Amino acid sequence: MQDISIRTCRFDEQCEALRQEVREFMAQELPPRKKGASESGAVLSKGSARGVDPEFSRKLGKRGWIGMAWSSQYGGHARSPLERYVLTEELLAAGAPVGAHWIADRQYGPLLVRYASENIKNDLLPRIARGELYICVGMSESDSGSDLASLRTRAERTKGGWLINGRKTWNSASQWSHYMVALVRTGAAGETRHGGLTQFLIDLKAPGVSLRPVRILTGEHRWNEVTFDDVFVPDDHLIGEEGKGWAQVTTELGFERSGPERYLSSLYLLLEMLDAADPDNPRHAVALGRLVADMTTIRQMSIGVAGMLTRGENPGLAASVVKELGTTFEQQIPEVAHEIFDMDLSALESPLEEMMSFLVQTAPSFSIRGGTREILRGIIARGLGVR
Repeated sequence: MQDISIRTCRFDEQCEALRQEVREFMAQELPPRKKGASESGAVLSKGSARGVDPEFSRKLGKRGWIGMAWSSQYGGHARSPLERYVLTEELLAAGAPVGAHWIADRQYGPLLVRYASENIKNDLLPRIARGELYICVGMSESDSGSDLASLRTRAERTKGGWLINGRKTWNSASQWSHYMVALVRTGAAGETRHGGLTQFLIDLKAPGVSLRPVRILTGEHRWNEVTFDDVFVPDDHLIGEEGKGWAQVTTELGFERSGPERYLSSLYLLLEMLDAADPDNPRHAVALGRLVADMTTIRQMSIGVAGMLTRGENPGLAASVVKELGTTFEQQIPEVAHEIFDMDLSALESPLEEMMSFLVQTAPSFSIRGGTREILRGIIARGLGVR
C-alpha cells in the first residue's frame, strides 16, 4: 500500500511577490470582467486554459513565465514548482488565453528535459520557453476507450528512424501545435500489457500526417483525430527508451492531473452563482458554502502536490486523487446551479445563464480528460491496496 498523505504546503514570500506581479501584468493585458454584459466569448472559457493567443504566449515567454521549473541550460528559469503553481492559478483565474503553449509547458517540457536527446533539448526547449513552439498529447485512440494499454498505433523500424501508422484522437489543440508526443506500440505487450510501448516526438507537418476536427456540443473545434500514414520519425525523436513508454507516461500524467486547472474549470459559474445568490435564502447559503469549502480543500491538496514536486517526490497517486476530486467538484457546480436557481437556458439573458449553458455542454468531458474517472479510481484503489 502506498502512502497517500498530502502534506500542507505554504507559499513563501517569493511566491506571493510573484502572485502580485502576475496580477499587475494581467490587469494591463486583459480588460476586467464586465458585469451584465454578454460573456459568451473569452469569459466562458475562463479557468480552463481554452483561449489561444500566440502573441500572449510570447509575452509570457519574454517575462520568463514559460518553462519556469526546468533548467536554464535549456531556456528554463530554474524556479520552483510552487512558483509555477502560483503563476498557473493566477492565469487561469484571470481567464488568460494560454491554450497554445499550455501542454508543452505543463508536461512536455519536463518530459523532454528528463528523457529527450541533447539535440532535441537544445532545439525545442528554448523555443517552448519563448512561447513559440507548441506540443499536443498523443495518447487516446478511438478503439481503445479508457484502456490506453490496448492502443494500436505502431512504429516499425526503417533506415534512420521509424515509420508510424495509426490514429490518435481527442488531441487537444493539435491544429495549432507543431509537434505531438505520441505513445505507440513498438513491441509485444507482455504479461502486464504495458510493455512494448514507446514515446515519439512527431512533427505534425510531416508527410503522412492528417487532422480531422472533432467538434463538441458547443460547436467548438478543440479536439482532433490525427492519422499517421507511414510517417517517418528520425531516431533522435524517440523519447527515452524503447519499450519504456508506459513508465514515462505515468510520470507525465502526474504533471497533467494535479494542477489548478483540475478544479477551476467551473470557477466562473461559481462566481456568478455567488453574485446571484439571495443572502436571505438559507438554501443558497448552505449549497454555495459547501461548494466554496470543497474548492478550498481541493486547492490545498493541489498545492500539496506542487510541494511534493518541489521536494522531488513522486506525486502519481496523490495527483490521481486530486484529479478525481477536482473533476467531481467541477461537474457538481452546474448541478447545484440547476437545483437552486430558476434559469431559462433558452433565453440566455444573464451571465449566469450563459455560463450555465456552456458548462452543461462541456462539463461531461471533465471526467475524461487526463484519465477517466473509472481509470483513476482503479489507480487509487491499487495504491491503497484494496484492489
